[in-house]
Amino acid sequence: MADRVYLHLGLPKTATTYLQTILWGSRDRLRADGVLLPGEQRREHLWASRNVRDDMAGVGITDWQRGAWERLRARAAEWPGTVLISHEFFAAASAEQARDAIEALAPAEVHLVATAREPLGLFTSSWQESLKNRETAPMGEYSRTVSEDPTQVWNWRTLDLGLVLDRWAPAGGPVRPEHVHVLPLPGRDHPREEIWRRFAGLLGLDADAYDLSGSFPNEAMGVAEAETLRRVNAHLDAFVSAIDKGTYIRSFLADERLVPRAGDRFWPADDQVEDARRRARAAVALVRERGYDVVGELADLLVPDELPERRHPESVTDGEVAAVATELVATMLGDVRALRHERRRLRVESREAAETVSVLQARVDDLEGRVRAPLWRVAGSRAKQLLRGGRPPT
Repeated sequence: MADRVYLHLGLPKTATTYLQTILWGSRDRLRADGVLLPGEQRREHLWASRNVRDDMAGVGITDWQRGAWERLRARAAEWPGTVLISHEFFAAASAEQARDAIEALAPAEVHLVATAREPLGLFTSSWQESLKNRETAPMGEYSRTVSEDPTQVWNWRTLDLGLVLDRWAPAGGPVRPEHVHVLPLPGRDHPREEIWRRFAGLLGLDADAYDLSGSFPNEAMGVAEAETLRRVNAHLDAFVSAIDKGTYIRSFLADERLVPRAGDRFWPADDQVEDARRRARAAVALVRERGYDVVGELADLLVPDELPERRHPESVTDGEVAAVATELVATMLGDVRALRHERRRLRVESREAAETVSVLQARVDDLEGRVRAPLWRVAGSRAKQLLRGGRPPT
């Protein structure tokens, strides 16, 4: 069994994609450094989090998906060193599910890792992420309550560091406080790579020895762009599968078409800002009280008293949405034209390839005919000699 298992819980929107991209792109280097990232695919850790949280409802779920958590545990049992399991949706687990997951990793020494962020920016990013998953709630209505359902990830259930740690690492629980590691995201005056350095240092890795070129920032949409996507989502009833939402809504529409517009940044309503401040103070107090290990500065988890002026999504006008939408239509029309040109080119190439194959096949048939005729003549001559009782020619 592994000596140690580091279970990275999230939180969502705390550079988890950035870190996981580095990790999965460096699996061989990790193994050489004694750290196993179990599984064959990155999505296995997502499905493992869903197994743990009993989030397996739906059509078409495979045995491979249902067995993800057990496979990761089995790999951990075979590894003699350190194991890392990472997915931000572990954060949504109930207290009972969290305890069962920790106990299932015994007898390894379990360490919990929570990457964290000041909750106002986290809340704002989370609302945008919900839009990329085809949600339609206006920001003023978003996450007004804490869900009791471990399958629901886009609300304060996973965004409130204090609530997550209280379920995963309660006082007197199975994980010792010094084995609960809180990694605040560094402030904007620090380089983006700082969170990787903190994460790598926690695992005993040389951060500079890893290739960061494949990592990328998860950029935000502007306020008018986000509101446009929210309204478009109301008409995307056919885009229900995870692949549809990930490929077409998140990647194609949001990340590739709306994010590059670099629109105005924004905040939620004033009462939601104050709610974020209250949750930040409570989380910081809990971390200090419980004596968890902090890698970074706890002050980075507090919402500043003074915030720059930014718009609210409710201020976006129909005219602004129309302007974004019309430019989006023009851009996507260009996409359709490019795709049709590409399809036409491929059809021409396919037809030319088929004609070439046909010509080559005719040549092969001709050569076979030329070779076959003398062979049949020789074979016929031998057969005649045998019928006459003679010795066939050699």
